[in-house]
Amino acid sequence: MGSKVVSRAEEFSTLLRYLQDDQSSNSCTYEEDIHITKMNGDKLTAVNLYFANQTIFVCEKAVPKIIGLCDGDELNTETLNCTADSDDAEDSCDVLQTEQGPQPLTVMKARQLLSLYTLSQNPGVSAVDNNPILHPLWVRCDRSDPAGTAWFGAEIVCASNKVAGIKLYSITCKETKVNEKSHVTLEELKQMHKNRHHSSSMGIKGSARFSLFGSTVVENTTIESQSSVTVDFKWSHVESILEIPPLSSTATLNIKVVCGDMRSPMFEMYRELEFLQTLANGLKTGETEWMEPVESTSAVNLTKVYLEELRNMGKTLQDQAAKTVETPKLKQETDPSIFNAFLERGDLDFAEQLWVRMRKSVSSYQDIGDCLKLVIEALRYGDIKPWIHRDSSSSLSKLILQSYHQQIDHVSLTGITPVTMLLEVGLDKMRKDYINYLIAGEELTTLNHLYYYLSTEVDLQEQVIRLRKLHHLLEIIVTCGTFLGLPYDRQFVLTQSCLNHYKTSTYDEEHEFKLQIKPALISHFYQKELPIMWGVEISSGQGLREVRTSLQLSDKPLVDHVIFETDFPNETVNGDIDEPAFFSTTMCCSFNSFV
Repeated sequence: MGSKVVSRAEEFSTLLRYLQDDQSSNSCTYEEDIHITKMNGDKLTAVNLYFANQTIFVCEKAVPKIIGLCDGDELNTETLNCTADSDDAEDSCDVLQTEQGPQPLTVMKARQLLSLYTLSQNPGVSAVDNNPILHPLWVRCDRSDPAGTAWFGAEIVCASNKVAGIKLYSITCKETKVNEKSHVTLEELKQMHKNRHHSSSMGIKGSARFSLFGSTVVENTTIESQSSVTVDFKWSHVESILEIPPLSSTATLNIKVVCGDMRSPMFEMYRELEFLQTLANGLKTGETEWMEPVESTSAVNLTKVYLEELRNMGKTLQDQAAKTVETPKLKQETDPSIFNAFLERGDLDFAEQLWVRMRKSVSSYQDIGDCLKLVIEALRYGDIKPWIHRDSSSSLSKLILQSYHQQIDHVSLTGITPVTMLLEVGLDKMRKDYINYLIAGEELTTLNHLYYYLSTEVDLQEQVIRLRKLHHLLEIIVTCGTFLGLPYDRQFVLTQSCLNHYKTSTYDEEHEFKLQIKPALISHFYQKELPIMWGVEISSGQGLREVRTSLQLSDKPLVDHVIFETDFPNETVNGDIDEPAFFSTTMCCSFNSFV
């Protein structure tokens, strides 16, 4: 082995070691034209299949930013005649800077990097120190070899805390039609593995992912949705490519729900929460972007009419408390047929009915102050004797209780006081809405389990945050119950999982919740559908010497630096499925011993 090659390998290893140990940096440059990034493997779809939640090095071609004129001229990489340190540089030179996507290296250059990485870690060639082993190395490739290689990877293997060998990976990809004769069969894949590893016994595992809920196509028009529910299947004894997962498979739902989907039965409640958030933001920042009022009648006039109705009814507190009070017949922001009745309550008290009217009509701080002034005056003069829930905790509820004894504290409706009072009423009302569904309606939890979310011992901003978490939980439960028809026991488990997650985690609509489920419960959703991903893995050997060959068929490419003819092979211009097609990704692995 030439000393120059060994020296280059050690130099490359030193650079990787420095990047691995440096907590302040995630990237560096090697030989001026190679960019190396330290990242989590789950950020790369193809690599994520085997290195999820593991830190890796990724090598790719270093590409400079493209600078061009903003007026539509052709982009170029030449330096434009303008000074970056000039105060009016942006005015005198209208430029646009963009970054290209990830760029691959040639297959030859990728092989060289893997060789340097392998040599530097081979104790028989280089002086390997006692430092922790290097992260796995992955290199983007330009598919210039006959196999069409898109990725090369290398992973150090240790035994008894000593480097024992290295596993080398290659990933190829292509677009393929399901019914093409050139499409690899299971027997061909098994033979490929057998020829490479000379194994007598092999294990075979299948996997598949189906989309159960998300974007839909209606009359050739795609209705986009940021929410999605997919299901992952895993099973053994695969018999053919693209076989339907058997009912004996293990199945896991992946649930991501983004609030605000107009198809959701929760949409009107979401709009209510948005108004609550508007009030909270106003208290926090001093600035408020008011939502467009749903009611054409002003908030003040709606309040006057409501108070007049109560005066005319002339009912005592006891009379009202003994009778169910109907929800006010105001405009709904969604089609009533879409908004399920099980989310509505029929026991709204005076403060809650006032909230319903105001949240659909308020458009300024002045509106809030004027409405509350009318209410407090009516209470002070004994014009109305409204009833409220015994456990109400808002400032307005306390004034109502005082009015029963003809004693009301003076309230100065200036500054942030009116907004705070209305926000408290909204929090009270919506907490009871969620309790009504989760406990009284569906019996999915208990008050003890909801204590964190219902606590009024934290400040108002934190109360709003916790209410948003509870709303997100409810969106998830209602989505799975309404669109997937999950049985009670699965909804119960999902509820507890969400409640436990949000007690210690920040609000995040991008988080995917997991739920184990029996395939038979959702078989009607997937058995006649094409999967969005289907895979088979053939393995042999044991422990450190285990090697795998796998095939993944997916409706979108798993490799982000390769340009295919189309990104959506299962759709035509009209949105109809022509001939089913997939992106085919094959991964091969080999073990090389250093001993």
